[in-house]
Amino acid sequence: MNNSIRVECSKKNLKLIRDFVTDYLQAHNLSDILMNQIVLAVDEICANLIIHANHEDPSKYITLVVDKQKDGVRFEITDNGAAFQRTNYKEPDINENIRVGKKGGVGVALVNRIMDKVEFKSNGTKNTCLLYKKIA
Repeated sequence: MNNSIRVECSKKNLKLIRDFVTDYLQAHNLSDILMNQIVLAVDEICANLIIHANHEDPSKYITLVVDKQKDGVRFEITDNGAAFQRTNYKEPDINENIRVGKKGGVGVALVNRIMDKVEFKSNGTKNTCLLYKKIA
């Protein structure tokens, strides 16, 4: 089974990514809730990279590689866009966002809650986001 996908930085390719992750995870007998949470987390990071880091530039690409780990699964998402500045990232107050009707801005917080470990690395022009999730 193919464990990687490379797509142009266009929002229309998010469905390809979701389908790829779903197909990969089908073999692992996960609950629907867990499956949907993992797909959502990967989709959220890829959407952020496509929209914010690469400004939906179809001449740019993101690559997603999935690896089965001893006790879980690891997603490695790479691109060459603007690096996510985790040091500047402040966890939003989700209740406050709901109260004032603010849309957006909670994706990374959501990913941090769903996944067991989230790492961002930059090396020159290459940015990597690693997502880890323990699965039985």
